[in-house]
Amino acid sequence: MRLVIARCSVDYAGRLSAHLPSATRLILVKADGSVSIHADDRAYKPLNWMSPPCALKEADGVWTVENKAGEKLIITLEEVLHDSSHELGVDPGLIKDGVEAHLQELLADRMEVLGAGWSLIRREYPTAIGPVDILCRDSDGATVAVEIKRRGEIDGVEQLTRYLELLNRDPLLAPVKGVFAAQEIKPQARVLATDRGIGCVVLDYDELRGIDDDKLKLF
Repeated sequence: MRLVIARCSVDYAGRLSAHLPSATRLILVKADGSVSIHADDRAYKPLNWMSPPCALKEADGVWTVENKAGEKLIITLEEVLHDSSHELGVDPGLIKDGVEAHLQELLADRMEVLGAGWSLIRREYPTAIGPVDILCRDSDGATVAVEIKRRGEIDGVEQLTRYLELLNRDPLLAPVKGVFAAQEIKPQARVLATDRGIGCVVLDYDELRGIDDDKLKLF
């Protein structure tokens, strides 16, 4: 991973156009080819980014990042304050706690709780940015990605959003819808999910184990 802290301006040219005026920012260049620009706020969410696969060309004071669709991210560097590269190695991935892992297993075995006619494609469906908990099809045959959490918060919605962005580039799967499933979903996470067209499922661990399905609600 390459970390660059620089005073820069950023222009995006693609389906829309966007401009970030000059300011000091962090630029991340990851081994998968992605490039993202961050400010010193808004937690982990970048101001702008280009997802892989893309190509980075460096000229005097100007970086041009272009993806296969011809969209460009043009970074104009005015002053570089820091530039370093680090080999992170192979990441072991997120280890789910026992409840989340068991919820995934139970839900995969009982897809009907999401709706009549839903069917499993695969658990832990692999992507370039990590495995999707459950990939399935709804009663209409549409592909659905399900992210499962013990406690549903905004970061879980963001994680599912990234999966959906990637999965929807696969013509064999697209269009892919999303479902955010958790034992408890925070109000802010529900609002964000709804705004992004992601369904929310509240799961009861005991009920999912077969005591009673009636309280499983799809919103």
